[in-house]
Amino acid sequence: MIAIVCPGQGAQKPGLFNEWLELDGVREHLAALSEAAGLDLVHYGTEADEETIKDTAVAQPLIVAAGLMAGRLLKEQLAGRDDLVFAGHSVGEITASALSGALSESEAMTFVRTRATAMAAAAATLPTGMSAVLSPKEDEVRAAIEAAGLTAANSNGGGQIVAAGTLEQLEAFAAEPPARARVIPLKVAGAFHTQHMSPALAPLRQLVQDLSPRDPDSVLLSNYDGQPVADGAANLGSLVEQVCRPVRWDLCMQQLVEMGVEQMVELPPAGTLVGLAKRGMKGVPATAVNTPEELDAARKILA
Repeated sequence: MIAIVCPGQGAQKPGLFNEWLELDGVREHLAALSEAAGLDLVHYGTEADEETIKDTAVAQPLIVAAGLMAGRLLKEQLAGRDDLVFAGHSVGEITASALSGALSESEAMTFVRTRATAMAAAAATLPTGMSAVLSPKEDEVRAAIEAAGLTAANSNGGGQIVAAGTLEQLEAFAAEPPARARVIPLKVAGAFHTQHMSPALAPLRQLVQDLSPRDPDSVLLSNYDGQPVADGAANLGSLVEQVCRPVRWDLCMQQLVEMGVEQMVELPPAGTLVGLAKRGMKGVPATAVNTPEELDAARKILA
């Protein structure tokens, strides 16, 4: 089995598309994705600075578009196989859903546009944020997060849990962290995957009534529990609820190991999930794809 994984928010990088635009068809593909997203993705992926693309309303569509771009370039190697499993971290789960056939590219971009805009609006109502907590004592960290009134929003494996809540709660938590734990504030705009994002649910629930989900062509894992999704409708419903539910990437990695995955390929903007795999999927080779040259390496793995 080969895992195709897609990163979440925070993975975006300035100049993300610079090298890719030299490849045949990429500019046209990004133009079509831009139309569905209502954003000039080529501009944001080439000319915009780090602060601009940190905006949730920009970052999420940009990340999904990058994965879809690479997925199309790998289409020949991905089509018609029964040895692939797809998974994505947070917004990357939308990318994985499209690549696995559970959503069309246009639906994925429409969904992420609505998601990003709604989450940005929710984040603007109250100063909230997220901090990574690094510690080998997961149970103690979870208890401390809960006692502080925070939410364990991301469980990333390898001793990393992301706490989310108000900035005041996060500052108090960092002032008195659990024993032997390191707390690192993250550069994000809000407390994603918590009840602070509940205002984003209504527009997404309205949107999905106009979408046509399909059963994935390959195994597609859910951030909710790391298990394969039952069908296309269940996957779409889970994507909606995901904005307020914790991401269990640790369970996704555990499932990949149990499935006997022998290689992992992370699509752009890559690196985060490869890093987590070094701790959570020890012994499984993982390749980050950020350039056309690295795409060639992925083609060889898939061949």
